[in-house]
Amino acid sequence: MNSRFRDRYEAGRVLAEALSEYAGRQDVTVLALPRGGVPVAYEVARALQAPLDVFLVRKLGVPGQEELAMGAIATGGVRVLNDDVVQALRIPDDVLDRVAARESQELARREVAYRGDRPLPDVRDRTVILVDDGLATGSTMRAAAAAVRRLGPAQVVVAVPVASRDTCEDFRHEVDKIVCAATPEPFFGVGLWYEDFSQTTDDEVRDLLARAAREHKSRGETVTAGRRAA
Repeated sequence: MNSRFRDRYEAGRVLAEALSEYAGRQDVTVLALPRGGVPVAYEVARALQAPLDVFLVRKLGVPGQEELAMGAIATGGVRVLNDDVVQALRIPDDVLDRVAARESQELARREVAYRGDRPLPDVRDRTVILVDDGLATGSTMRAAAAAVRRLGPAQVVVAVPVASRDTCEDFRHEVDKIVCAATPEPFFGVGLWYEDFSQTTDDEVRDLLARAAREHKSRGETVTAGRRAA
């Protein structure tokens, strides 16, 4: 890919084309990694006619170099460490624990902000498509995949519009399927492959989740009405 995505919505439409084999299936659930993964996943879920929800994950940034991930935490108390970074920088356990505690508070806040009192969707025996706006080191997505595994899905699929080629290859050994719409080289970073990579807001996340729920319910009612008419 030589050109950049216009924004996350365009990236989601491109990614949806790469996931067309899952369209119209009744056993598929799309889970987005907030916040940037939600606009992407909204377009994917709409194209596949699948339900959409969020799965909360927080990156554990190296103190003073917060963009560098030393690991991540996810819903369900899962912690995944980037051993290469931890060992190379000799990050002590107390620093890891302190950063994890702080991010756990933000994770809990977002659970309430995005889901309210709604429980996690039941994904047992379903195909779960985990979506984000891109993969660099993959720490955040690894935590999400590990946590989702605990919920008993039939299959875990990771899908992103753009990724580091090495990270995309690594995931082939970690999940049932990985779909990276583009793996440009040199990669440098996810944001460089978007013309608009502005931060997704909490309000935008809530709006997209509500819109997706209405659209999915409407599709279900249309299908039911069609069956009755037949």
